[in-house]
Amino acid sequence: MEALSEAAKAVCEYFDEEVNKVTCFLGWEQEYFLVDEDLYSARPDLSLTERTLLGHESAKNQQLDDHYFGAIPSRVQEFMKDLETECYKLGIPVKTRHNEVAPNQFELAPIYEECNLANDHNQLLMSVMKRVSRKHNFRVLLHEKPFMGVNGSGKHCNWSMGTDKGVNLFSPGKNREDNLRFITFIVNSLMAVYKYNALLKASIASATNEHRLGANEAPPAIISSFLGTQITEILDRFENSSIEDAIEVDDKKRLSLGFGQIPELLLDNTDRNRTSPFAFTGNRFEFRALGSSANCGTAMLALNSAVAYQLKQFRKEVESLRAAGKSKEVAIFEVLKAYIKESKPIRFDGNGYSEEWKEEAARRGLDCENSVPLQYDAYLKPDVVEMFENTQVLSRKELEARNEVKWEIYIKKVQIEARVLGDLSLNHIIPVVIRYQSVLLDNITKLKTTFSEEEYEELSVEQRRLIRKIAGHITAVTTMVEEMIEARKKANQIPELRRKAIAYHDTVAPYLDKIRYHIDDLELMVDNQMWPLPKYRELLFIR
Repeated sequence: MEALSEAAKAVCEYFDEEVNKVTCFLGWEQEYFLVDEDLYSARPDLSLTERTLLGHESAKNQQLDDHYFGAIPSRVQEFMKDLETECYKLGIPVKTRHNEVAPNQFELAPIYEECNLANDHNQLLMSVMKRVSRKHNFRVLLHEKPFMGVNGSGKHCNWSMGTDKGVNLFSPGKNREDNLRFITFIVNSLMAVYKYNALLKASIASATNEHRLGANEAPPAIISSFLGTQITEILDRFENSSIEDAIEVDDKKRLSLGFGQIPELLLDNTDRNRTSPFAFTGNRFEFRALGSSANCGTAMLALNSAVAYQLKQFRKEVESLRAAGKSKEVAIFEVLKAYIKESKPIRFDGNGYSEEWKEEAARRGLDCENSVPLQYDAYLKPDVVEMFENTQVLSRKELEARNEVKWEIYIKKVQIEARVLGDLSLNHIIPVVIRYQSVLLDNITKLKTTFSEEEYEELSVEQRRLIRKIAGHITAVTTMVEEMIEARKKANQIPELRRKAIAYHDTVAPYLDKIRYHIDDLELMVDNQMWPLPKYRELLFIR
C-alpha cells in the first residue's frame, strides 16, 4: 500500500500537485454456506476437510433460483442479526446480507474501508462467524466448493484508489484534466493486470479454490479484464484520437470524451460480466477470482505491488518524453495510447467459460496453467522478482520462503482429503454396500427356491443386474483406493516440496474424483435407510 501510494502520488502530480497521499480501498463480499450442526457432525469429510468428498447431487439444486430470490430463512436471519451485533462490537461495518444462488448459501459485505483495515476485519469476521454459528446450531462452511454441482463460494474484492482530497481515481471528473487522470489510472491498472496476469492468478490459487474456478458462476482460471462496451469504446477511440480531442463531463455527470459518436458513461454504471475474474464495475475494479476462505491480503499485495510498479514505469516514460521536449499532455497521451494497444490481450468481454476463450487466451499469450503448484512458479519469474524488489515489498528470499509454504499447504490439503476419502470408502461405504448386496443375494436365493427356473430367470433379472453393477463399483473403489495410497507413498518420498506438490496434483488428486464417481453411483442404488451419511438433500435443504 505504501509503494502504491508513493507511485500513484507521483502520477497524480500531473493533475493535482496538492495530493499528498493515495489510499487503496477494499470492499470484500464474503460468501458462505450454513449447514445444520448435527448433519455436519455426521459427515467426517465436512468435519475434516470442510467439503463433501462424496455425495450425489440432489434432484433439486439451484435450478429454480428460488433460494436466491426468496426470503432469508428465519433461523438464518437470527444468526445474521447475532453475527452483525458481534461485528459491530469489533468495529466491522457490515452492511449487506442476502441469500446467494446455491441452497443454504449466503453473503454479507461491509462498507468499503482502507485496504489494510478491511483485510483485518475480514480475518476477524471469519473467526466470529464460526463462533456465532454454533450458538444457532449451524456450522459455517468457508470452503470454496463444499458441494459439487452447485455454486461455490468466493470473496469478491472491490478495489479502488482515492486521494487524500477525496477523489476516486477510477471516477471521471468534471473537466478535461480530471478525465485524462481517470483514463491514466484505468489504463495503468490494465497494464499491470496484463503484465502480471500469471502472478495475480497465483495470488488466488489454492487447493480449495481450484475446485471452484471456472464452475457454476465462478470466473475461469485465466485472468482477463471486463470493461463493458462503453469503457472499451472509450479506450479504442482514445487510442485512435488526437491530443486536440476534448474530454468533458456534462451537467448530468456523464462522461463524454468528444471522440465523435462515443456513447456516454454513467458514473454509476455497474455493467458486469460474471465470468470475468477482474471486472471494472463503475468506479472500481472487482477482483472476483478470490476464494471464500482466502486471506484478501495475498491478492491485494500482488495487485497493489504490480500497479505501483506499473505507475513508476509510466512516470518514467512520461518524463523521458518531456525531457525530449514534449509537453506534459502530449507525453501522457502518447504513453497511454501505446499502453492501450499493448494491454489489449487482457481485455475480454465475452464468455469466460467457453472453450473458444481458452484457445483465444493462449493465442493472446495469457497464462493458462491449470496446475496450482505450477501456478505458484509465477512468484519467482525474473520480472516478478524485479517488480517486488523494485517496489521494496518483498525480496527474492521472501518470495521463495512464501512459495515453500504454499507448496506445503497444497500437499497437506490433498493428503488429508485422500486419507479421509480412503477411510470413508473402506470403513463407511463399502461395508454398507456389501451388506445391501447380501440382502439382494438373499432375495434372489429365496426367489430361486420359491419359483420355477423359468419364473426365477424372469423375476430376478433386475436384482442380478444390480448385484453385478454393485460388484463392479466395489471392485473399482477398493482398487483405486489402494492405487491412491501407493501414489501418495511415492509422492511422499520426494524431498523437494515443489516436485512433491506437483506429484500430489498429478498422481494423487485425480483419484479423488474417480473414486467419488463410483461411490456417488452407489448412493443411488443402495437402500436409503442403510446409507451411512446425510445426503445432499438434507445438507442443502434442511433449514
